[in-house]
Amino acid sequence: MRKEEVSQGALTYSEAMDIALHALAPRARSRAELHDHLIKRGVDQESAAGVLDSLELQGLLNDLEFAKIWSESRQRQKKLSKRVITSELRQKGVAADIIEEVVSEIDDEEEYAMAFALAEKKYRSCSNLDPDVAYRRISSLLARKGFGHQMMARIMNQLRLGDEQF
Repeated sequence: MRKEEVSQGALTYSEAMDIALHALAPRARSRAELHDHLIKRGVDQESAAGVLDSLELQGLLNDLEFAKIWSESRQRQKKLSKRVITSELRQKGVAADIIEEVVSEIDDEEEYAMAFALAEKKYRSCSNLDPDVAYRRISSLLARKGFGHQMMARIMNQLRLGDEQF
């Protein structure tokens, strides 16, 4: 059967390709994300697999590149931790080995510096508050961004919000 002919589903291969390309236009997507999108739009499994394989061969669909771009973007714009980025990539259907490779590229000290800058900015905005309140607000912010307790404690001590002030 030719790709242009109607597949077992209601959509042709070229219609499925158009759906995929339109989905990729605003932002990159993982293979699993795009597969789910195609299925939701009524593309049958066989056509979806063919479209995805074709897009991979053309270099328009690459989970490793997607994961790297996603990770860099989430660090830069949202200041998220490795833990949150790992979770988001897992939700997007990226393979565990790709996630591990991408997350291992995030330097621990760079992550700490990013978290510290975030905490320092929050500290400036709430430094006039009671130290307990400031501590709670900063630690809550860091927790929402996915930073662990040890990193939070290190940052709080560096900001001089350790237990000795309470």
